[in-house]
Amino acid sequence: MANTTEAAYLPAAPDALVDACGQIRAGKYAGSVPVIDWSALAAPVRRSAIWRRFHHKHWQYAALVTEQIFCGIAIVDLGWTNTAFAYVFDRQQKKILTEFSQNGIPGLTAHLNACPATGAESWFRFRGRRLHFSHQPANNTYRIEVAFRDCQISAELHIADAAPELLAVGSIVGGGAHATMKSGGMRLSGEVKVGQQCFGLTDGCGSVDHSNGFPARETRWLWASAHNLDMGFNLQSGYFGDQENALWLDGRLISLSSAQFDYDSANVLAPWHIHTSDGLLDLHFQPEGVRSENQNLLIAASRYQQPLGTFSGWVRAHTDELPRPVSRLAGVTEDHFARW
Repeated sequence: MANTTEAAYLPAAPDALVDACGQIRAGKYAGSVPVIDWSALAAPVRRSAIWRRFHHKHWQYAALVTEQIFCGIAIVDLGWTNTAFAYVFDRQQKKILTEFSQNGIPGLTAHLNACPATGAESWFRFRGRRLHFSHQPANNTYRIEVAFRDCQISAELHIADAAPELLAVGSIVGGGAHATMKSGGMRLSGEVKVGQQCFGLTDGCGSVDHSNGFPARETRWLWASAHNLDMGFNLQSGYFGDQENALWLDGRLISLSSAQFDYDSANVLAPWHIHTSDGLLDLHFQPEGVRSENQNLLIAASRYQQPLGTFSGWVRAHTDELPRPVSRLAGVTEDHFARW
């Protein structure tokens, strides 16, 4: 079983994304870097401060899931503008109970700092919509506060007993640099209120995604993510290749190779089949609902479909191991095109 142990562990995250020569420390790592800072990049990847200001893309995403609900929450800074969204999906009724999506004013309505984990803080405030994401060092949690219309979310994601985060660093299609920190499943506490309904989060699971880099002007990706406290995965096909593909299993963080998404782009509510080329993951996704958005802002556009549902099939840490069954693991897939 020596190969299994070797496959289960990634190298520890470096202290910086760029080395002393200005080169990207590309790779998959366990843990998180203190700060995502691209200012020390050397040519030809290095760009002027003005170019970085208008091409830099930075987002914070969180998912909260219980047997009753799934919540998606995001704050996005595109450099020349910012945006945010939040929604609550009722898994029993298979419908979105409430949602909002709001574009903001550059430099005024949103802020994301460069800390992906310890010290992280992001916020969005505009027209009565408020989102706040922060790391709380006193009890080592991520705290999320959301308020809009008839919805209030107050949640804490407990980091201490969670599996290591995935840090993925590298070049992307178009030649830019990019880094993302994805968490495994974390224990939840708090509540979600929608009108007169109140949903407790104590038996739920949360995960976060902090991404920061310079994607190409036109970027497309397919994505899948799902977690409970023992198992989870993150898969992407598109601008970042297989660099952020990973499996969390019983506290171990395992690198996955390229992912194949078999689905009907004209009907994302039809079943999906997703598998990796290394033989470590083979899952079928059954959508239960979808959140969609189609914006055309002339200089920018976003076509986005995020089905919500459950994954069933199997995963394993190494090809020498027997497959571990996966049954109705709640999560999302995504088909996204952006011109930004």
